[in-house]
Amino acid sequence: MDIPRNPRVLRSLLGPAWRGLVQHKGRSTGRSSIRVGVDASFDWEYDRSFPELARLYEVAKESQWNGATALDWSRPVETRDPARPLLPESFVPFASLRGWRQGSPEQRAMLTHALTSWLLSQFLHGEQGALFAAAQVTEAVPWLDAKLYGSTQVVDEGRHVEVFHRYLSTKLEWLYDIDDNLHVVIDALMSDRRWDVKFLGMQILIEGLALGAFGMIRRLTTEPVLRDVLKNVITDEARHVHFGVAALQRYYREGIEEPARREREDWAFEVAMLLRNRFLARELHGEFFGQEVSRAEWDRTLLASPMMALFRETMFRRIVPNLKAIGLLSDRIRPRYEKEGLLRYENEKSAPELTAEDLLSDG
Repeated sequence: MDIPRNPRVLRSLLGPAWRGLVQHKGRSTGRSSIRVGVDASFDWEYDRSFPELARLYEVAKESQWNGATALDWSRPVETRDPARPLLPESFVPFASLRGWRQGSPEQRAMLTHALTSWLLSQFLHGEQGALFAAAQVTEAVPWLDAKLYGSTQVVDEGRHVEVFHRYLSTKLEWLYDIDDNLHVVIDALMSDRRWDVKFLGMQILIEGLALGAFGMIRRLTTEPVLRDVLKNVITDEARHVHFGVAALQRYYREGIEEPARREREDWAFEVAMLLRNRFLARELHGEFFGQEVSRAEWDRTLLASPMMALFRETMFRRIVPNLKAIGLLSDRIRPRYEKEGLLRYENEKSAPELTAEDLLSDG
């Protein structure tokens, strides 16, 4: 983790970084506790003054689906069939290593199974974080229309936890611990008292990352149950990002001072960099490739892989336009995104212009 330049951002991330990257709290036990703090905001006048979120609430009510019945869980999934891999070889980020090149078709299918299980495990852990964050934001956000919509997102996130866990436990039969970088981000969101920072981290950054990753994997896999899981989840996630953009556009335009806005801008950049480095799959290194390459060489291999290049593109195509839409891509912060080669995504579609249909058909 690079050291944030903004001292306030550094202070807010130090505790989560220590617990996630040093103490490995997400991997030390089957359960962990994070002290949370947020003020619940009650509206005793029940003011319905946010028509965009009122409309989104109606759409969300009409779009609910049952994870137990909307998907055909009876279909078998061939997880280690060399003739039908879960993901194509071109997507495997360690395909240049000797352990892959010299492996038999059966060994490659097993490694692809492990990679898919690791990726979906991180999605599952992220969805649990989204469930908790959605519950916190629902009680803290100041507008009643946002609270009503937020209640549907809590249900959505619970359903996502349900279906990802069911797929991992009954189809892949393989579950990995939470990645340290992801644990840092979830810890930072849970422990921050500011509702808009929770919103910014979850609705804009993590949900934006999820949309990119879900769409990418759905385009690449031919496994029908996984494709159906991702199709349904993507439809929900598109609404969640719309919610985040609409609420934060209004709040940052009307209710925040410039120093606080700059802090959010710096915070978003640092967390985006953490998320960019999330998919290094170091558990797979220790399990299968530790004798072949060092962890440093493993990291270099994965960061330079076509899979990571595709992942970074799909992730930032979602995140950067939304940061611009909510006013967190000022001339002050733009050089840092430019240095990372990310400003080329700023004119892509942002929510709500970007629809679920766009995401499902986006190549």
